[in-house]
Amino acid sequence: MHVIFIAPHFPANQRSFVRALKEIGCRVSGIIDVEYKYVDSEVKRYLDDYEEVPSVTSLDAVTGAVQRLQKRGPWVHYLEAAVEAHVLVCAKVRERCNIPGLPFDVVERCRDKVVMKKYLRDRGFPVARDAAVNNAKEARVASQHVGYPLILKPRSGAGASATYRINSNRDLEWAIKDASLDKYNQECTIEQFLEGHEGFYDTLTINGKVVFESISHYYPNVLTAMRTRDVAAQICVTNRVDWDSYDELRLFGRKVISALGITTAATHMEWFFGNEGLKFSEIACRPPGVSVWDLFCAINDLDLYKMWARAVSGAKLQQRASRRFAGGMISIRPNKDGRVIGYTGMEQIQKKYDQCIIKAYLPPKGSATQPIEAGYRANAWLFVRHPDYDQLRRMMDDIGNTLKMWAE
Repeated sequence: MHVIFIAPHFPANQRSFVRALKEIGCRVSGIIDVEYKYVDSEVKRYLDDYEEVPSVTSLDAVTGAVQRLQKRGPWVHYLEAAVEAHVLVCAKVRERCNIPGLPFDVVERCRDKVVMKKYLRDRGFPVARDAAVNNAKEARVASQHVGYPLILKPRSGAGASATYRINSNRDLEWAIKDASLDKYNQECTIEQFLEGHEGFYDTLTINGKVVFESISHYYPNVLTAMRTRDVAAQICVTNRVDWDSYDELRLFGRKVISALGITTAATHMEWFFGNEGLKFSEIACRPPGVSVWDLFCAINDLDLYKMWARAVSGAKLQQRASRRFAGGMISIRPNKDGRVIGYTGMEQIQKKYDQCIIKAYLPPKGSATQPIEAGYRANAWLFVRHPDYDQLRRMMDDIGNTLKMWAE
């Protein structure tokens, strides 16, 4: 089986996908946008062949690279990508080069937030009000239709990147100026701000059937987490997926996957639950970011990357999730932007929870801090696990209150 993978060299967790493909016996080719000499030795071990391109998001460049690999042989069976910015190009190149896989129209439906929500709304799914906007004038009109509070964000963005919460006309004018919508046309969406609890539902599906699923919670919700420095943002993964209290969400997620026509793929679906009940936020045909799959692996006694490799290559699955642990990621932010001068509380945390800490990253003294808007792993972070979800939540709160990152 010959599989081409887009960008095995970056970001760092991409190597896990090509490692898994190689370990199940696939021939693996990579498409990279750096000189091969700069690809690290571990990734090189997993590649049987490669092509360099100026950009892995260039449709023509990636098409040319795939065609060259096809000519060299052996036969290319699959072309895959695992990063949000790569999935559309991947799907279009598959069609151009006659390679099987998730169709472009399905991937586009899961990439363009306006198209996605209209498609599901038309089929009876509970979706927040929204509108496509390209400039300041359209944003002002849309705000009257959607109503405050609302969200302004890119149509094809991921996470909370370039996202604004807007409560008034004054807020809207500030966001329009900050996003340069008053100067340039940009593909954005304005949508109803949903009050309530936020989380995500992730799956691995084969021919539309869910073969792995996971349910995670945000504490606090993403926008608050990405805008509030003194919050130790958490992602908590429950091991109670099979409990009755999650039946509605699991059924809802499956119906969304089926309605959108997703067959064999990893999926990442954001949801809200509030006064209006369960509502769909958005879905992507890719794994979640910030290496959450590493956490899934550690708490479920499996190699999810190998499950994915077997799924996309048509091989037989050999693993099931144990649900032995609940797990979580805690983001530790510096007290201010600058250079790291040290940490307090780590010794106490290690003494109390050493057996529960899966992995931890504390940027060394002297390193530059990153803006809190850069994401959950922009600065210090920990992966932790515990057999009991309630105990996990208490432990994560304690770690967030105790461990501090200091900068000057």
